[in-house]
Amino acid sequence: MPRSSRIIPGAIVAFLFVALLVWTGAWNPLTEAFADAFGIEVEASGDAAAALAELDTVTVKGKAPMTGYDREGMFGTAWIDSDRNGCDQRNDVLDRDLMAKTYEPDTRDCVVITGTLDDPYTGVTIRFTRGQDTSTAVQIDHIYPLGMAWRQGAQQWTQDQRIAFANDFDNLVAVDGPANGQKGDSGPAAWLPSNKRYRCEYVIDFVEVTAKYDLSMPQPDVDAARRVLEGC
Repeated sequence: MPRSSRIIPGAIVAFLFVALLVWTGAWNPLTEAFADAFGIEVEASGDAAAALAELDTVTVKGKAPMTGYDREGMFGTAWIDSDRNGCDQRNDVLDRDLMAKTYEPDTRDCVVITGTLDDPYTGVTIRFTRGQDTSTAVQIDHIYPLGMAWRQGAQQWTQDQRIAFANDFDNLVAVDGPANGQKGDSGPAAWLPSNKRYRCEYVIDFVEVTAKYDLSMPQPDVDAARRVLEGC
């Protein structure tokens, strides 16, 4: 067999390796090392590139004190029917994010009783059953947390603006309850999903909500968001 047919060119090896890193989500920092070694210039995905551009416009500001913060007092009761479709935001998000759902009779397919969640934060499949001791297995997370929003600009909003923010579908996602509790009011510097394949989408959404509401971010969160986006 000719020598050329037995040896894969180095450029193809590099390409296959980089493709493997992208597919597995193990992009950063190994990708940068291979980019340097093989002269490959890596560009962010379209959504990530847009989020990076938005991140450059975000106001960088330290954390204000939590003085006066009260979830229900400042952001309204959880959950309201903000879009007036006859179903509260929690059930609307469950209906959007869960699969194989069943509903409580006579609620016009509003109150979700059971369903399956492919949890984006952990990558685990969760069987949801509505009940006093079981509903908390799946919780509705604010991607940009309410407590963080209070510190980063929401103190100056009107009550109606805060309620709208707290119920915005762009900032809501159904997730694993314990993961949501672990996250708390943290930004990207202190917390990212353990499911690495979801981190790009999570940070993209985080930055988009930040820009949408003209909120600020502390420098460590900006730096952490940038690191994730540059590896998408």
